[in-house]
Amino acid sequence: MDSYEYGELLKNLKAKMSNITDITQPNKIEDRLKEIENIQQNPDFWNNAKEAAKVSQEKTRLERILGVYQDANNALNDAIEYFELAKSENDEETMQMLFDDAPSLKEHIQKLEIQIMLSGEHDSNSAIISIHPGAGGTESQDWASMLYRMYLRWAERHDFKVEVLDYQPGEEAGIKDVSFIIKGENAYGYLKVENGIHRLVRISPFDSNAKRHTSFSSVMVSPEIDDDIDIEIEDKDIRIDTYRASGAGGQHVNKTESAIRITHIPTNIVVQCQNDRSQHKNKSAAMKMLKSRLYEYEMAKKQAEIDGIEKSEIGWGHQIRSYVLQPYQQVKDTRSNEAYTNVEAVLDGDIDKILEGVLIHQANERK
Repeated sequence: MDSYEYGELLKNLKAKMSNITDITQPNKIEDRLKEIENIQQNPDFWNNAKEAAKVSQEKTRLERILGVYQDANNALNDAIEYFELAKSENDEETMQMLFDDAPSLKEHIQKLEIQIMLSGEHDSNSAIISIHPGAGGTESQDWASMLYRMYLRWAERHDFKVEVLDYQPGEEAGIKDVSFIIKGENAYGYLKVENGIHRLVRISPFDSNAKRHTSFSSVMVSPEIDDDIDIEIEDKDIRIDTYRASGAGGQHVNKTESAIRITHIPTNIVVQCQNDRSQHKNKSAAMKMLKSRLYEYEMAKKQAEIDGIEKSEIGWGHQIRSYVLQPYQQVKDTRSNEAYTNVEAVLDGDIDKILEGVLIHQANERK
């Protein structure tokens, strides 16, 4: 990098920062935070626990956005000031320090862009994820369990909690089906880009001839919907089946039909839960999953109408990413078109860069 390239970088980042300032409106955020501070000082404020929690969440979210904005803005202003000074004094040492720090500066602005992108209505919610292996028996079931582990490790890296709703182990290896909630701020905002088909290419550990196999698993992500969001589900539109829970579990598994499967007939969306001994609790969890899936379905339908996409194309059936372990190692996302060679780290939950790459690509496409 030379001083001309660095100057161009600063010019681009300054233009980006100006757009972000118009969108973020930091002055309005500061005014709203002062307003919340005054509201919270009223002793009656804490009497309504639900409202108090809502306002406190808003405060945390606004403080986070403002903090990221100020960090990025200060870093950019400092870089511009040092650059002008180094140029006027022919200070090569400072200039080199600025060049070395350029990736970090870009990262500051990118973090801020991501925060702005995660300001959708339910982006701050927890995420409900279901993973279904494709055709191919043990091979695809093993791939489903690898994806499940990847998301668990991602949640762990972010200090998010995980609640398993439904887990059905495969007969030989892997899983037949799993649904779980990742609880944490912006979990849905990040993971919504995981909706779709994930493809794995590798030498199968289950094939004695050591041939290369391709496996598929679908991932469905929907926001955990609050009870105060009204999603009407009529009794005539759903079919509820009870069945015996599968897997290890002793006498309870053999004798009690506690597992619940709900089919929403108009959309053909199916959810199931068998995680609890209580059929009532499993039904409640399954209804929560169904509400979230229906909400996600309606949002996708609305967006498709805006984008002019045929309704038949809506859904979770698009291949979004390939994970190649043999003959070379690469993870490639079909939307951002970016390739990553650190496959082991990706499968160990290091997927932030992939998620952010897709979010930025989608935001650019909407401009």
